[in-house]
Amino acid sequence: MAQLLRLFQTLLILLLRDYISAEDGETRASCRTAPADLVFILDGSYSVGPENFEIIKSWLVNITRNFDIGPKFIQVGVVQYSDYPVLEIPLGTHESTENLIKEMESIHYLGGNTKTGRAIQFAYDHLFAKSSRFLTKIAVVLTDGKSQDEVKDVAAEARKNKITLFAIGVGSEIEEDELKAIANKPSSTYVFYVEDYIAISRIKEVIKQKLCEESVCPTRIPVAARDEKGFDILVGLGVKKRVKKRIQIPTTNAKAYEVTSRVDLSELTRNVFPEGLPPSYVFVSTQRFKVKKTWDLWRVLSLDKRPQIAVTINGEEKTLSFTTTSLINGTQVITFAAPRVKTLFDEGWHQIRLLVTEDFVTLYIDDQEIETKPLHPVLGIYISGLTQIGKYSGKEETVQFDIQKLRIYCDPEQNNRETVCEIPGFNGEGWILLQSEWGCAVRFLDHTNGSFLKGSWFEGLI
Repeated sequence: MAQLLRLFQTLLILLLRDYISAEDGETRASCRTAPADLVFILDGSYSVGPENFEIIKSWLVNITRNFDIGPKFIQVGVVQYSDYPVLEIPLGTHESTENLIKEMESIHYLGGNTKTGRAIQFAYDHLFAKSSRFLTKIAVVLTDGKSQDEVKDVAAEARKNKITLFAIGVGSEIEEDELKAIANKPSSTYVFYVEDYIAISRIKEVIKQKLCEESVCPTRIPVAARDEKGFDILVGLGVKKRVKKRIQIPTTNAKAYEVTSRVDLSELTRNVFPEGLPPSYVFVSTQRFKVKKTWDLWRVLSLDKRPQIAVTINGEEKTLSFTTTSLINGTQVITFAAPRVKTLFDEGWHQIRLLVTEDFVTLYIDDQEIETKPLHPVLGIYISGLTQIGKYSGKEETVQFDIQKLRIYCDPEQNNRETVCEIPGFNGEGWILLQSEWGCAVRFLDHTNGSFLKGSWFEGLI
């Protein structure tokens, strides 16, 4: 009881502090607050059954609890369908999460046949088309069987009208091609399968992350054969215009920027991350530096110059730190001091990658996993301050260094797809980077014994 009381007091203090900060001009942004029109299209046919429909409602409520509901935030609508669609909850009828959840819990199961195409068309005509908000529009279609009407053309028309469609199939009667015809591409991002309704709870966190990505990560970055949602921070800070000198990285096709102390790489955070950041993401940076002091490769500052997020390089101790927000005490600093971190200070090109989730952060250097550390629950970031790169810690002075890449990918799975094509081979560790006719297909070769590093892309080909 005492622990619960302390937790309540902490949350109250944080909420009050956020309110005061907002009065002072601060605005906190996150997935909770990102504005979007979100419509759930729920299968209420006979094959679902009343017990499973109650599970669907609970799943719906659990996802909805993650968002702030209101005219300035997310609006949620619900359509249930069988032979015909029923508008259970119109968009924009609730200004609080609590009232919305009460109405979700009171939805009655229909029963009947499965007319998914009609339901998608209904959602477009009666919810999305009537919304006056020009923002992200998302529909989540949940079904457990083949539709008894046409879905392909209806879904294509909805997508043409800027509606992002997710398709979730439950059970063995679903048709994979139909789900792919409903959803956006790639299907690996927008199509989900579970074996039964009990298992649907397992994808709650994944769906929450994907919904968040759609609302806070509107920009797509071309990566290999696909586009990844995320933020190219070099583009966001206008590095191409501000930094005049370019560098050709040896043995690669990559070009970099030479940053000097005369350049100020700062931008209003609301211009770089207008709706904040998702709960999970991948930070990727490729750089070369000589400075031996402590400096922030990347940081997000509040109005009063407090670091909310930062990737800090400590030249004296030869460590790397990650700063982020914290629900417990405002901020938390995670320091990585494993021996391999010292390689960052050899004045050569290196890639830093941080996989950030709601529970932990993992550091990778040159595609090698270094260390994983736990995280406390985080808060959204204030977007009223500045986003900066290459600054000495606690100062406005710019560090002299070279930068090739600085990105945030909103899909945590990009951590498994990211390569190190842009860095040349490095000496002293027994590894060399190979290029192939397919691009950066081959990663690391241990030339001491001629074997490929376990886990590399090429491993499956030899």
